[in-house]
Amino acid sequence: MGLKKFAYDLWGDTVNTASRMESHGLAGCIQVCEASHQCLKDKFVLEKRGLIKIKGKGEMMTYLLKGAIAN
Repeated sequence: MGLKKFAYDLWGDTVNTASRMESHGLAGCIQVCEASHQCLKDKFVLEKRGLIKIKGKGEMMTYLLKGAIAN
């Protein structure tokens, strides 16, 4: 496959927030934050899940992506 192995590390606020969102998620569901909801709402059906507590950030509104909007 190749002679070199690449290793990548990611850290910071965005990674921490993503980790917290994942740990509060539901199995088999796609959960998004308010910012993602605003970007997706015209093309996808999103259901308001509610507030979750994010360590170091406070409460964050979350939504579940249900599918594409039919044309």
